[in-house]
This record gives sequence, structure tokens and C-alpha cells, in this order.
Amino acid sequence: MSPAGSFESLNAAIQGGADAVYFGVGKLNMRSRSSQNFNIYDIEQIADLGRSKKIKTYLTLNTVVFDEELQEVEAIVKTAKQHGIDAIIASDRAVINKAIENGMPVHASTQCNISNIEAVRYYARFCDVVVLARELSLGQIENICYKVAQEKIKGFSGHTLRIECFVHGALCMAISGKCYLSLDNLNYSANRGACLQQCRRTYKVTDTEDGHQMLVDGPYIMSPKDLCTIGFLDKIIDAGVSVLKIEGRGRAPEYVKTVTQCYKEAAESIIQKSYNEEKVQLWTKKLKKVYNRGFWEGYYMGKKTGEWTEKYGSQATSKKEYVGKVTNFFSKIKVAEIKLESGTISTGDEILFIGPTTGVVNLKITELRVDYDKVSTARKGDVCSTAVDFVRRGDAVYKITKAADGKNA
Repeated sequence: MSPAGSFESLNAAIQGGADAVYFGVGKLNMRSRSSQNFNIYDIEQIADLGRSKKIKTYLTLNTVVFDEELQEVEAIVKTAKQHGIDAIIASDRAVINKAIENGMPVHASTQCNISNIEAVRYYARFCDVVVLARELSLGQIENICYKVAQEKIKGFSGHTLRIECFVHGALCMAISGKCYLSLDNLNYSANRGACLQQCRRTYKVTDTEDGHQMLVDGPYIMSPKDLCTIGFLDKIIDAGVSVLKIEGRGRAPEYVKTVTQCYKEAAESIIQKSYNEEKVQLWTKKLKKVYNRGFWEGYYMGKKTGEWTEKYGSQATSKKEYVGKVTNFFSKIKVAEIKLESGTISTGDEILFIGPTTGVVNLKITELRVDYDKVSTARKGDVCSTAVDFVRRGDAVYKITKAADGKNA
């Protein structure tokens, strides 16, 4: 289950092999400020695309909701039902009720903080899927999954309740994201999808007696590394988890495609019994190329305290640099014409084409032409061409380079 914060990411998730995508509309979702987000008029297109690609589409309505927003909730839920969205992801009981009233299946969001079998039994009365709290160990998750199977707990629709867990992406220092730091300091609530991520910064300690200050030594003490379970995904599946959720509606399309691809391949290799350490290392190397704050295993393997990131922002081993746009695509000969607006591209370079209907297309340049002539390098202002299976006019073009710190991509 992959994140979609834009049409570019939605198509990237499909290209990566997602079985389902989740997305938000407007301001009533937990990524209302950090992703491009969709509007209510996009729901029909998203549902149609999901059906055409045979993937499930889930709409997140998982923020705290106020009285004056209930009419908006009703409109969104009715539109989702009308166009065939598969489920609503919610935590507020008002949203859950509205979904049920309109015949929409419900998934209990991680914001519900479901961390024990009694809470699972409770939410099973309203939901078909429950997302467990991120603070549980694998042993605790396995125990919950065992009791669900033993007691034959069914969801609201009458089918066996499914258990969902996060397998990759950002983590919060607060219990399953229930943080008030941004609201307290800047009046932007994380529980309303508007977190300004103050926890990701460095801090000074001030002596209130004499005003003496010192910088807190070591890592960013409130900024967890990103969750990465690719190395023990088999244990998560063996525990009984049936929905593997990737975080990242605020991240770039190439992140969505790469992470989805890696976890889909890993899940399939577990089923085929070909999952091994060599593959894990290859997947981990790919995952490190896209946005990350460093990796750790979360609380799944029994850790009681978090692992904190060592620097601000991404620690990806590669980065993308915008170079231009596709000005034409010749479908018969499969050649893209590119107007370079910045930098250079050369044969041997890896480039990305990103667009709302294209998704993400990766390409290593084997031949480059300017005015029909073969060249080794094209520069800003040139209109150049290169072979590619399929892109669209207007797609943005990026060059992939090593990260500034010199790590091997």
C-alpha cells in the first residue's frame, strides 16, 4: 500500500507495483500541508485510474474534525462513494459514522493508537482494516494477529479483519504521530495535518539563572531516523500482518516508485521463498538513494527508545537536479525532445522524466543528439533528443547525481 500525494506519485506507485494507494483531499488529512494534495474533483479520476490498473484506492480523512467541517466531510465521503473509492481511512468517530452512513468501508487509522486486542475488537465493529500503533513490537503484533485468527474476529463488512502495519518511512517522536509541539510553538497542529516539524531541528539548552547556552551534543534528539523493515519483512508477514503500508505522501515521486518497487519485490520473494541477505543488501542500497533520514528498525524488534537522525534533511546517497522539460515525443521512433533550461546532460548520465500521467521514467542516456548530430554533452539552451520508451510533452527532466557528501550512490 503506497502513498500518493500527487498524480505524479500516484502513477509512480502503480509503476512500482503497488496493490493499493492512499491519498488525501483538501485539508482534512494528515499530510494537508506537506503534500500537493488532491481536491474533491480529482476523486473520480483517481478511482477510474485505480480500476483501470486493478489497484485499490483509499481516501484518508484522518485528522481531528470540527463541527463546522462536518458538511465538508459528508461531501467528500459521498463523492468517494459515488465514484467507487474502496475505503475511507479515518480516526475521528464522526468521520467513521459518516462513512458507515454512506456505505463506505472504513480503515482505522494509526491515529487511533490501536495497541491491544481489546481496541482491535472495538474497532472491528466499525472497520474492515485496523492500522496498529507504530510503537508495538513484533511479538505484540503477532499476539494480536493470533487472537484475531483464533477468535475469528470479523470486520464491519463480515470479512476477516485485516491487520495493517507501516513498513517504511518517516517516524514521529510522539505516540503514533499524536504530537502537540508544532501546535504549542507555532499554532499549526500535527493532528490537523499541518505539522511544521520543529522536532527535526537542533536545539540549544539555556541556563535560566545566568543565560548561558550550549548546543545539545550528538544527534537530533527529537528527530527519529526513518523506519526500514526490508531486512526483516519476512518476520512481519509471518506475524500475520496482511497490509504493508509505506509512508510518504509528502515525498517525491521517485521515492514512491523506488520504495514501492523494493518492498513489492521483497514481499514476492518471501512468497516464492527466494528472500535472502544478498537481495536485502541490494534493496537497501536502492532505498538509500532516495530521500531518507537514515534507517532503523523502529520498535518492531524490541527497542524501547528511538534512534535519532544525525543531520538535518535527507541522507540520500543521490539527488536529482532539474535540467529541463520534454518539448516533444515522437512515438513511432520512441525519441524525446528536451529543452535544457539548466545545467548539462551527457551520455552515461542517469535522468528521470516526471509527469502527472507519466509518473517516473528512469533512463540512462546511451545516445544524445543536438540538431540531428551526435554529441557527448548537451548544455543549457540546447534542444536535444534521446531515445526513451514513453514520455509526454511537458514532463520535467532531472539528472541524478551523487549526494554532496560524496557517498557512493
